[in-house]
Amino acid sequence: MKTVHAVETFLAAEAGDHTARNLTITLFLVFVAVTLGITIWASRQTKTATDFYAGGRSFSGFQNGMAIGGDYMSAASFLGIAGIIALYGYDGFLYSIGFLVAWLVALLLVAELLRNSGRYTMADVLAFRMRQRPVRTAAAVSTITVSIFYLLAQMVGAGALVALLLGIRPGTTFLGMDAETAKVATIIMVGTLMIIYVTVGGMKGTTYVQIVKAFLLMGGALLMTILVLAKFNFNLSELLGQAAAASGKGSAFLEPGLRYGVEVAGNSTQTFYNKVDLLSLGIALVLGTAGLPHILIRFYTVPTAKAARKSVLWAIGIIGTFYLLTLALGFGAAALVGSQAITAQDKAGNTAAPQLAEALGIDFFGGELGGAALLAIIAAVAFATILAVVAGLTLASSSSLAHDFYANVLKKGEASERQEVRVARISALGIGAVSIALSIYAQNLNVAFLVALAFAVAASGNLPAILYSLFWRRFNTSGAVWAIYGGLLSAVLLVFFSPVVSGAATSMFPDHDWQWFPLSNPGILSIPFGFLCGWIGTVISKEHDEDKYAELEVRALTGSGAH
Repeated sequence: MKTVHAVETFLAAEAGDHTARNLTITLFLVFVAVTLGITIWASRQTKTATDFYAGGRSFSGFQNGMAIGGDYMSAASFLGIAGIIALYGYDGFLYSIGFLVAWLVALLLVAELLRNSGRYTMADVLAFRMRQRPVRTAAAVSTITVSIFYLLAQMVGAGALVALLLGIRPGTTFLGMDAETAKVATIIMVGTLMIIYVTVGGMKGTTYVQIVKAFLLMGGALLMTILVLAKFNFNLSELLGQAAAASGKGSAFLEPGLRYGVEVAGNSTQTFYNKVDLLSLGIALVLGTAGLPHILIRFYTVPTAKAARKSVLWAIGIIGTFYLLTLALGFGAAALVGSQAITAQDKAGNTAAPQLAEALGIDFFGGELGGAALLAIIAAVAFATILAVVAGLTLASSSSLAHDFYANVLKKGEASERQEVRVARISALGIGAVSIALSIYAQNLNVAFLVALAFAVAASGNLPAILYSLFWRRFNTSGAVWAIYGGLLSAVLLVFFSPVVSGAATSMFPDHDWQWFPLSNPGILSIPFGFLCGWIGTVISKEHDEDKYAELEVRALTGSGAH
């Protein structure tokens, strides 16, 4: 009898897996079909360079606010933060706070000023009062570097996520593919779709994809939050208490120090490094967003500075609400799924949210089918999240390559709009192909490392150049080039020689050891170094254009003369 019962249980589990798999594939295909339809429609409205780069500046404040939310709330936000809260409790919440505060810094400090001062890319502002060619070249290099690292993180994550959610585990197959082949196929599929979105639809198509994705993500997160709270009778204390008990760490789960700033008994040096590392991570998270090119170009899609301000308010509301919801998702996963079940599925905890969805579906919607249905919905939302973000990243990097490097460096400003748009589409194809190839090669690399590097480079290279351009009258071409290259190279080098890459069991290359930099996050050194390089580059050059700065200041503050 025991054998019969075991067989029945196995068959029921298999049936549940197949149901979830079929539902997930169906919902994902529906989303792809709808977004491709939107993209084809948008392509018929895309006739000029302004249409391709900035969506014709035709989006309302609400639409752009939703698109900003869709662009900003990446798979790292939805899956990563929920997972890290589920495994480390209070320390995971630092990411929610860091990303939200970072967004406020970006919006209040640079967003509207950039929108008033530029046309299509971040480099439009940096090069406004500088010599065009060296500054635009540096900005294009930095934009593409940040975007490709971010793209790698999203696409590698997509491969792993799809294999897990479709039940493709080592030793199993799907459509004749083993787990590794399925991951490669997923990466190629996601890369192909993002190339289509950008080359066919431009900014209009990409924006509407991001709006649809924002609605789906907020709806999915809100539904799960309500179900989690209902499970605990809307009593937060009961939820937190159960999460702490199920974590196996007791009250320490609700206190700082499980993951960051860990105190090592008898080793004051390591304790000091751990605390500095926490500070460094916080600085990179808070300042990195204000230098992310794919976020900043979203402000060129609205017609007026007033619409930019409205989109800011909508974005703050959407993003702030979402990061509050990640608390319920993370602690809900800890309480209802448990850290052991989460880490058994994925050591990094990236599947905590989908596993929570399955548990809630079983509880509220009846048995395996209910669990499979809710899991499928949340999986489709995760796919939508990845597609929308990679499309935004590809658009930012291809726009910079076409508008900054091709049109203004190679052609010295004499390229026609038709030539620019054609080069942008070819660039999207090239960047997509490079990202696909690197993502396949980088499948076993640490995704968190790639995201951290993107933030560190953005904060170290782009942010000093942007702030100096907007607020320092003396700033010049030499300073801009020094700031971008100095910040970019210092961030990359410090990470390369850190324990993230070698010298530790969790490193990218655990069997090698060339690390000498003790911190995992370089921001605490590379960001000030970027600002220092910008200052040194400025003071050693005699170039100075007072009138051009005055013009930029008036345009940035009033919008007068903005395109």
